[in-house]
Amino acid sequence: MPVVVVESPAKAKTINKYLGDNYTVLASYGHVRDLPPKDGSVDPERDFEMLWEIASDSKKHVKAIADALAKDNELILATDPDREGEAISWHLQEALTKRKSIKKDTPVSRVVFNAITKNAVTEAMKNPRQVDMPLVEAYLARRALDYLVGFNLSPVLWRKLPGAKSAGRVQSVTLRIIVEREMEIEAFRNREYWSVKVLLATPRGQEFEARLVTLAGKKLDKFDLGNQTQAEMAVQAITSRDLSVTSVEAKPASRNPSAPFMTSTLQQEASRKFGMGARQTMSTAQRLYEAGHITYMRTDGIDMAPEAVVMARDAIKERFGADYVPDQPRIYKNKAKNAQEAHECIRPTEMTRDAASLKLEPDQAKLYDLIWKRTLACQMESARMERTTVEVGAKDGQVGLRATGQVVLFDGFLKVYEEGRDDDVVDDDDKRLPQISKDDKMDKRAVTPEQHFTQPPPRYTEATLVKRMEELGIGRPSTYASIVTTIQDREYVRKEGNRLIPEDKGRLVTAFLENYFRRYVGYDFTADLEDQLDKVSAADANYKDVLSRFWRDFSAAIAETADLRITEVLEKINEVLEPHLFPATEDGGDPRLCPNCGAGRLSMRTARSGGAFIGCSNYPECRYTRPFGPPDPEAEASAISPDGKLLGEDMGDEIRVFKGRFGPYVQRGPMTEENKKPPRQSVPKEWPAEELELEAAVRLLSLPREIGPHPEDGVMVWANIGRYGAYIKHAESTSDRGGTNANLEGLDEVFSVGMNRAVQLLAEKVASRGGRGKAAPPIREMGDHPDMGGAVNIMEGKYGPYVKWEKVNATIPKEIEPADLTMERAVELIEEKLAKSPAKRKAAKKAAPKKAAANKAPAKKAAAKKAPAKKAPAKKAATKKPAAKSEE
Repeated sequence: MPVVVVESPAKAKTINKYLGDNYTVLASYGHVRDLPPKDGSVDPERDFEMLWEIASDSKKHVKAIADALAKDNELILATDPDREGEAISWHLQEALTKRKSIKKDTPVSRVVFNAITKNAVTEAMKNPRQVDMPLVEAYLARRALDYLVGFNLSPVLWRKLPGAKSAGRVQSVTLRIIVEREMEIEAFRNREYWSVKVLLATPRGQEFEARLVTLAGKKLDKFDLGNQTQAEMAVQAITSRDLSVTSVEAKPASRNPSAPFMTSTLQQEASRKFGMGARQTMSTAQRLYEAGHITYMRTDGIDMAPEAVVMARDAIKERFGADYVPDQPRIYKNKAKNAQEAHECIRPTEMTRDAASLKLEPDQAKLYDLIWKRTLACQMESARMERTTVEVGAKDGQVGLRATGQVVLFDGFLKVYEEGRDDDVVDDDDKRLPQISKDDKMDKRAVTPEQHFTQPPPRYTEATLVKRMEELGIGRPSTYASIVTTIQDREYVRKEGNRLIPEDKGRLVTAFLENYFRRYVGYDFTADLEDQLDKVSAADANYKDVLSRFWRDFSAAIAETADLRITEVLEKINEVLEPHLFPATEDGGDPRLCPNCGAGRLSMRTARSGGAFIGCSNYPECRYTRPFGPPDPEAEASAISPDGKLLGEDMGDEIRVFKGRFGPYVQRGPMTEENKKPPRQSVPKEWPAEELELEAAVRLLSLPREIGPHPEDGVMVWANIGRYGAYIKHAESTSDRGGTNANLEGLDEVFSVGMNRAVQLLAEKVASRGGRGKAAPPIREMGDHPDMGGAVNIMEGKYGPYVKWEKVNATIPKEIEPADLTMERAVELIEEKLAKSPAKRKAAKKAAPKKAAANKAPAKKAAAKKAPAKKAPAKKAATKKPAAKSEE
């Protein structure tokens, strides 16, 4: 029986069903080998020798494959049909050869299929080939480049720019795109302009809106009406004249459907229409692919297999009629520079099945519906419209108005799908106009001047960022999701709503790299390097030559930074970011002069935490600081300086609020030699420290508050605010580690709770301790585990709902509603949790036979007939998500 290896257990289960008992199908769980995260894993001095290591989690999976090969001496590598999938097959072949599981007489072949359907899998098995080495070498080159950049450039950042976390070949260029857009927004100065709209009525009383386009016989440009006075003069010119229709022009027009999805366009459209991030989109698409519902989702191809085109046309005819099927199939050509992974587009495997006919989780249903509609639309007839332009003017030609609109004569593909837009755009062409004829007299119902201001370019969303990366030729479709995720995980960029905003760290890293490694964050350089790697995958270039050329110049650039001092780097960044950090003042004074002491100069400084701030050069004599970025008078007024912000006095003591290592706190009086520990109290997270007032600070400093001796034992009961909020404590002192604690409902209750309420809460807490071991009722009972037995329930936890099975608690992803969770998905979550905990895995294995015997005895007997007992451990290997693919 040949051993077939795929990447994920879900895929293995499906493919095993298609191939039957004549094959043993196992999962590699993604990549089995990687470069150890230490210096020397790629050695430029030894012709870029790469040292690979089998990950600890992967050893058991490799062993399972090796054990299967010991009995069945044939290996079929069926990993994903892209560069990463090819690399995984190569790694497996290399690792199994090293451990002598692959012998000289072991047949090894590679098969690829673009969809997990019975037909696609069985056809692939009829067309085996060998591992595509040019594609593997392209992977090796990318992996080596990413390693060389990361392990040589990141330490430079750590030493020269405290707080910076990492740099990457593509991630740093992507960060630059976001930072430059933010600088454009900050440098933008809006400009005023006006427009005039006129509500007109036809002789039949039908109203429509027109806009002023000609004034004083001259065509108006955007800024010709630059202020209110000019706009009012235009209004007067319109109201003082009679208007009539000078021309009506109707032209036929058509709209063609968009091409079917590839990876980048799917990510963009899912972001526009559902607000789904790139990572969430790809994770959802992965599950659809593994379930056999769509074709492979990492592709930059937009062509469709001929049989798929026929299926789509048949489905369109059946659902919408022959009028919606064009005479000839639509053919789409790839626009991407690189299409070496030229699979099909992303499409449904069965065109006749819509989302409603499949039992899918909510996110999967939305994404499948999007893919299904786009696929059908791409093979449908064009939409036919009639676009009408109406010109209205005065007899003397001094005033001219224009109205545009359109009528949809045949909806075509619009019946199914219309592509989303990145930003809201007002399109006058979408309006419908009433029946209008030339020379009709127009009645002026309203003349309205409108003020406008030019707007800065919008911040990037994940969709528009992916689109921009694609335009620049940076990265590849399979890496977009991980790159966008990485710069957020590094805290270089934050996401507000669906917009990406650079953090201080991100700005500093970009400024540093643009000054000392400009070439390596250049758009053209990065795109050219991608082209070179594409040539490697096409067998038109040697990957070690590409590495050698890159390393020669890059290592020299690294060496040049060896003698840089941190102060020198910061001053250089000060110069680069000066327009942003120190904008010109209204009075023309020196923007870098310290407003506190009037003598020191302001400059950027960094903290060990990685944050940046603006400080005075006269430190420590002058402790003026303000947040990184342009000065904000309102923010400065409420900012907390290193000396604390004075809130006022209470009983002769100064009350100040400080920002400490563990968060903001209030303090009574100064710290002196005699009083090294003045009274302090942390400021709760719910109270913004910058907005704290004297009264609230004094109340905080009154804590801990003595409620009084407990009526039963005379031991003191206290009210206080701790790490997890307001609570009461029954103990000799608040520092006593013993006693009983009970939570209060809100912060205000800490100042008002009385003895009766406190005694009640403490009694309830003691009673709850006595009840330990009594499980909370589940919010949903799902039934027994289908393989291992034992109840699977959904519970409500402190951090949200979770799946509980035996001693395993697996968090339910936020995007899944507990009511929509299927048993199949619940089992996957449990298996993922088990994979992270060897102890729980061991306990589960011990419990499994008992559970199975009790719950599924007949099924186990049947299974025993089908496969030898030795194969059971391999089949039951821990389920885990495939390893993350290259992040670049």
